[in-house]
Amino acid sequence: MSRVALDRGWSPRLTDATVLGRWPHLVGAEIADHCTPLSLRDGELVLQAESTAWATQLRTLQRQLLVRLAGAVGKDVVRRIRVVAPSGPSWRHGPRHVRGRGPRDTYG
Repeated sequence: MSRVALDRGWSPRLTDATVLGRWPHLVGAEIADHCTPLSLRDGELVLQAESTAWATQLRTLQRQLLVRLAGAVGKDVVRRIRVVAPSGPSWRHGPRHVRGRGPRDTYG
C-alpha cells in the first residue's frame, strides 16, 4: 500500500490526513477536547480553539506541540501552528446573501 501511495504521489496527503484523523491520540485528550484542527497545508496546521483563553494557552504550547507532532508523524510535516479564536454566530442562513446590514439595522 505504501508503494502505491509513493508511486501516485499520495504520501504527503496521507500524512496530513494522519495528523487530522489521529489528533486526539497525537496531542492528548485534554488538548484535543479544547481545540479542533481545521487544516494542514504546506506545513501550517490551523487550529480553532473553543475559547479565547484556550487560544492563548495553545499559543504558549506551540513549541511543545510541534515537538510532539514531529516525533509522531515526522519532522517536516507540521512546521508552523496557527491558532484562531472561536468565531461568532453567523447571521447567514442559506446559500444566498445580500450585502448590507439587513435585519440588524432596526435593533436600536
